[in-house]
Amino acid sequence: MKNRETLQGSCLCGECQYVITAELKHFFQCHCTQCRKTTAAAFAANIIAVPAEINWVSGADNTKRFDYPGRGFTQVFCETCGSGLPFLDKSGKMLFIPTGTLDNVPTIKPEANIFWGERAEWVEHGMGAPRQKTFGD
Repeated sequence: MKNRETLQGSCLCGECQYVITAELKHFFQCHCTQCRKTTAAAFAANIIAVPAEINWVSGADNTKRFDYPGRGFTQVFCETCGSGLPFLDKSGKMLFIPTGTLDNVPTIKPEANIFWGERAEWVEHGMGAPRQKTFGD
């Protein structure tokens, strides 16, 4: 299969760890209002893959799924630390992998900033702001 790759990831506290081997289709940075609200960030960064099994190394029983009403948004997260985790959409046709949870670097790179018209008005300014290595620099 084209773009078949094994990705490993975990939540912030390390309770939930996973391995997924799947055909990677897209890597989007989504700026829609719903993604910004569900991630509490400027955008959601997700790899979309052909449905595949999520192999939970640990913490499968510590995950919680919430299906938002409306556009069909879903959030799966660690019940201990709240970190977002991979999930199959409700239709079972797409596997979403939140890239911030990855412990290894995927070969696929972001291909588009989608819903750009809904971006936070400060996001472009923020990308051009001075860069610091850590919080205190």
